[in-house]
Amino acid sequence: MSLAPYMAWAKLHPRSRFNLAGSNLLACDLADLPGAREALELRGDNDNGYRPLVEAIASAYGVSPGMVVTAQGTSGANFLVFAALVKAGDDVLVERPGYDPLMGPPMLLGARVTRFDRRFEDGYRLDPEAVRAAITDRTRLVVVTNAHNPTGALASERDLDEVGRIAERHGARVLVDEVYLDTAAEGPARPAAGRSPVFISTSSLTKSYGLAGLRCGWALAAPDVAEQVRRARDIVDGTGAFPAEKLSALAFSQLASLAARARRILGANGETVRRFLAARPDLECVLPGAGTVVFPRLRGTDDAGPFVQALARDYETDVVPGRFFQASAHFRLGFGGKAEDLAAGLARLAAALDARRAAPSR
Repeated sequence: MSLAPYMAWAKLHPRSRFNLAGSNLLACDLADLPGAREALELRGDNDNGYRPLVEAIASAYGVSPGMVVTAQGTSGANFLVFAALVKAGDDVLVERPGYDPLMGPPMLLGARVTRFDRRFEDGYRLDPEAVRAAITDRTRLVVVTNAHNPTGALASERDLDEVGRIAERHGARVLVDEVYLDTAAEGPARPAAGRSPVFISTSSLTKSYGLAGLRCGWALAAPDVAEQVRRARDIVDGTGAFPAEKLSALAFSQLASLAARARRILGANGETVRRFLAARPDLECVLPGAGTVVFPRLRGTDDAGPFVQALARDYETDVVPGRFFQASAHFRLGFGGKAEDLAAGLARLAAALDARRAAPSR
């Protein structure tokens, strides 16, 4: 049985003609990263992360280089944090709805996963009182995403700080997966790890910048915690791929232009999705504050799964079933790709919704 059912589904399910299930930003090509060919090298010193890359990450997020650990994407960074800080018998408290690859690693390590809720009725707010009610004296990590995956809801600084204080009183830390955070309308936000030593931030160049192929991820943490994470990497994959880390350092030198590209794509596509949702009384949705996805709830059912299956089968369009995020009445829809594919997929989604409304009730 898979420890991350969503990831298994995403990799193995038959692909439809129109894919609205993906959450990546439209991938860059070499023209989007001038100098990439010239920068390519096959060997160099990156035993503890390629130093220019480590320094570029530190500069971009306002932390010291000693707080930066490089990793294979955000998922790799998250795994290293779990491997460094969690042991068998510990509790790990994870938000719900939640991204299931954040639950697999602690289970693999023998920890117990407990949950707290982010409620639709509250706009998926990160509620400190829900954390307070669910945390235990065995909790070693509280795990949240900001922006929230799958809804794109942003946590307020006040709520995030209070969650940090609650965790600290219980001897726990807070892992904040910030892979979508740089897509916020106001630009890159201060990472949680820069607010207090209780926080560990993880992110990558994937969702916000369209550079998934580089697998450039990182964790930001207090220097003592960063060293633990660094040493965990020694027994996971040792180091990153040097060519990818060198190209990633080049990407950081061009981060402003990559961010502008992302804003153009997500600004236009986000408006298309907002207009679509506003016109659909059969869907209800908390609009995202950042990210590349929305998480509509299908009215009149507790399980959108059959509708998602019919959408793929009859309308050649994929979205992600909400069951993978522990919210079966929902589905996740990505809008980070090509504008024409999004428009075509939404047209087919509209047709499927219309057919559902017209069908006789059973």
